[in-house]
Amino acid sequence: MGEFDLIKRYFTRATPSALLGIGDDAALLRVNPGNVLAVSTDMLVCGTHFLPDADPFLLGHKTLAVNLSDLAAMGAEPRWAVLAIALPEADEAWLAQFSAGFFALAQQHGVELVGGDTTRGPLNLCVTIFGDVPAQQALRRSGAQVGDDIWVSGRLGDAALALAHLQGRIVLPDEEIDSCAPALHQPQPRVALGLALRGIASSAIDISDGLLADLGHILDASQVGAEIDFAALPLSPSMQAHAAQPLVRQCILAGGDDYELCFTAPAARHEELADIAARLDVPLTRIGKVVAGRGCIVRDAAGNPLNVETGGYEHFR
Repeated sequence: MGEFDLIKRYFTRATPSALLGIGDDAALLRVNPGNVLAVSTDMLVCGTHFLPDADPFLLGHKTLAVNLSDLAAMGAEPRWAVLAIALPEADEAWLAQFSAGFFALAQQHGVELVGGDTTRGPLNLCVTIFGDVPAQQALRRSGAQVGDDIWVSGRLGDAALALAHLQGRIVLPDEEIDSCAPALHQPQPRVALGLALRGIASSAIDISDGLLADLGHILDASQVGAEIDFAALPLSPSMQAHAAQPLVRQCILAGGDDYELCFTAPAARHEELADIAARLDVPLTRIGKVVAGRGCIVRDAAGNPLNVETGGYEHFR
């Protein structure tokens, strides 16, 4: 099977919202009047971001999910994507499952695949995603104010704990693996939450490299500091059972791959956020406060600072 047959069979779908989709030298896209385009790119490399024996359906899901999470953090509505994929071989069974996972999530969020590229090489998956958002309502990292509350969605650390188990750094019983593995293999991007936070959140970011690293980007961009209550962090029963272990604490605070939203909001918006959490059925947890100064302090239940490693995942380190 040649490159163009591969594209036609596994990656060509109708694109009714694009002026021109797959089949020409470039796609033609029209943004809704009054909106600006939000664009993000993420690359997943075999051996770095996923294991060689990863389930292709779940990998197709995750390839798009990590990009949707970026748009969620901007309060943008997903519209289109392009996919560049390097394959060691044209394995039709693998392609069928990968494309099925990719398009199942794309359909869920109204995303149209409008182009990309395929080539032979080590397995590498790269998506560029496009969304639109009213220019004055885009969520940014730079808006946090002293006195704002700091919130996170969902639960923290499950994906990093599942990866630590797969890498042999910790051994978990089967029931705990079953509980935390979906966060690693099939993250759920918080797109609806991002849209609901327009006009409420003062800043936002998605947690891909670890809570403290990604919150640190908000603090740097906003030129403020933060205090976090470790006991308030939302954890699964598996994480709670092991939270005293240094490795597990590292998974919670700096493990990455959560793909939850971390955001700040004025304390006066608390009731609105509770309504959003109930309407979307997405847990939202207040974990701390924005303070004057720089840097982030994590406090234990007694209010004492914890000695924690703040750095998340970073390539070339």
